[in-house]
Amino acid sequence: MSSYCVAHSPDADDIFMFYAIKFGWISSKTIHFQSEAQDIETLNEKTLQGWYDISAISFALYPYIRHDYALLRTAASFGNGYGPKLIKKKGKRLKPNFKVALSGRYTTNALLFRIAYPKARPVYRNFLEIEKAVLEGKVDAGVLIHESILEFDKSLEVERELWDIWVELAGEELPLPLGGMALRRSIPLLKAIECEKMLTKAVRVANDHKELLSKMLLERGLVRIDEVKLQKYLQMYANEESIQMQPIHYKALDRLFWIGYEHGLYDCPIKAQDYLIPTEYEKIRFGQ
Repeated sequence: MSSYCVAHSPDADDIFMFYAIKFGWISSKTIHFQSEAQDIETLNEKTLQGWYDISAISFALYPYIRHDYALLRTAASFGNGYGPKLIKKKGKRLKPNFKVALSGRYTTNALLFRIAYPKARPVYRNFLEIEKAVLEGKVDAGVLIHESILEFDKSLEVERELWDIWVELAGEELPLPLGGMALRRSIPLLKAIECEKMLTKAVRVANDHKELLSKMLLERGLVRIDEVKLQKYLQMYANEESIQMQPIHYKALDRLFWIGYEHGLYDCPIKAQDYLIPTEYEKIRFGQ
């Protein structure tokens, strides 16, 4: 049996999508998964170094790792009319060179923010520390992600929705690509196909048993939010669209990668579907 490390963030949607495997609801005769939870920028940086077999990543990272990692079709999070929020203290006027806390250099929100606010001065912090940094005046503003967007201190207000920046840059209302999964290309192809099947099944089973799985996560203290916020958050970022990306999602990813290239952040524009695991190999190999 082959064992692979799956790294994911500790936010509620990643926990939800992976724990069908963790709880033993999904298993394989040939694949065993170990897991590790880290904040998203740690995952991005370690994946850039080739640290993990399979990892959750910010979609904005993918062009940098495309030669070493394939993009998975499953466990993806997109915003539809919502997403990260740029927040500040109420009534504060931001200068062009305002200091802002971002959750990581390689996050999708950082890519969009830096294009929209080229004169701003980013500092990078763990996403759990961003609201506090704004409240304490260590930064002028911050971009909230994950569950932080659901509720924040009443002395703060939203300066701008990153969804609005995305629509402006994309030129149309496409889903906002936030996070997905990448798999190391050195994994043998048949094993890679099996890994993707397992992860896809885990996300499907999690969605089919959302109420029970949510209850188990809450009872075990595995998520940071209460039941009401958890259900709202899962509806946003861990839903039926997370099971397998559709053509509209690939279109959105292609647009993100083009925007990054257009602004000098990537060496070339890429098409997401060119970097998926070629699952058709299994049928060709075994004549199915």
